[in-house]
Amino acid sequence: MNETLDDDSYARAALTYLAEPADRVLGALLRVHGAARTLEAIKAGGEDVVVALCVDDTEADGIAPDVSAAADSLETGRLARSSVRRAIERWRVRLPELPSPADIIAFGRSGIRLVHPGDPEWPSQLADLGDAQPYALWLRGSADLRFSCLHSVAIVGSRAATAYGCYVAAEFGASVAERGWSVVSGAAFGIDVAAHRGALGTDGVTIAVLACGVDVPYPAAHEELLDAIAAHGVVVSEWPPGRQVSRLRFLVRNRVIAALATGTLVVEAADRSGALNTARNARDLSRRLMAVPGPITSDMSVGCHRIVREWQGVLVTSADEVMEHLSPLDAASAAGEPPGSRPVRPVLGRDALDLEAATVLDAMPRRGGMGMTRIAQRAGLPPATVMRCLGELAAAGFIERCEDGWRLRRT
Repeated sequence: MNETLDDDSYARAALTYLAEPADRVLGALLRVHGAARTLEAIKAGGEDVVVALCVDDTEADGIAPDVSAAADSLETGRLARSSVRRAIERWRVRLPELPSPADIIAFGRSGIRLVHPGDPEWPSQLADLGDAQPYALWLRGSADLRFSCLHSVAIVGSRAATAYGCYVAAEFGASVAERGWSVVSGAAFGIDVAAHRGALGTDGVTIAVLACGVDVPYPAAHEELLDAIAAHGVVVSEWPPGRQVSRLRFLVRNRVIAALATGTLVVEAADRSGALNTARNARDLSRRLMAVPGPITSDMSVGCHRIVREWQGVLVTSADEVMEHLSPLDAASAAGEPPGSRPVRPVLGRDALDLEAATVLDAMPRRGGMGMTRIAQRAGLPPATVMRCLGELAAAGFIERCEDGWRLRRT
């Protein structure tokens, strides 16, 4: 995180303290009014603020505000007064714990950074969540989140996994990581930890999405695992540093796992399982959904069989079948090549870049890293344009984040 913080970045960081994730009222306010104005309105409070927030752009053109609209009309941009009033009262309760901009900046010195819509590292596929998309994400780790999620598979399943399930999850985690794909999971006991360790065992990139702050080791027994994930990948959370877990937060977290990944693979899941919640989110987001079969006598495979039977999930028995379902071109190009033998290459050719992105790429240093301000000077482009281009170049695989800013990605 930089030593300076603009108003929008601070507002989004502050909102992660005030509101629980997936609050559609706040999501609609952010879409209509932006983060800075929304935060100021929450701080001010009062009925006049509620009325002001309920007036959208169409109403500013002379259309009378439809303040009697129900809360489920948020997608239209018209906000019911009662919904906004209750939400502001709820958020204002947490105002005393709001950090200062200096506090937010200080997290950067401990290896924690904040990303939000508009940042180069923000995964654009989170927009599929609509008004339930994260307000911002807190990250701890070395990998670039947007690039890492470009080719990624969520491997999830039961905490009370069988030996068979843990073995399969570790094998799938290792095999897809060897093929250059990132493994996304929740760092829980059972299937999650097996998938993470499988990816780490091949020096692959793995992403842990938590239901608590990124500095909170949960489960406590996985503190070393989370540190290893941060060293090879990235630990992600919608909740600010220091926030503890609660039962409901796991279910809220699952939608982000499903949204970040290209597809979701369920290894083992009981009939009532958090993994089925993740699978349901993946299905509703039109992500690829897969399941590993198990013994028909095992309670831990009931959910997997249900995914195949009722949710049109694809039955898979090997990493090759996962790759074939997620990316037929990648699976075909890997035929006959030993795992891990292919170098990491950009997913686009240089000739596919627009002029501004190509100019930024040419301005990148041949050795070492460089900050965004210096890159903008070398490219002769506005910082906002350079920030957009850096995100595109990182997602396409040309560059990566480093301690000094940005550098050309090693291939």
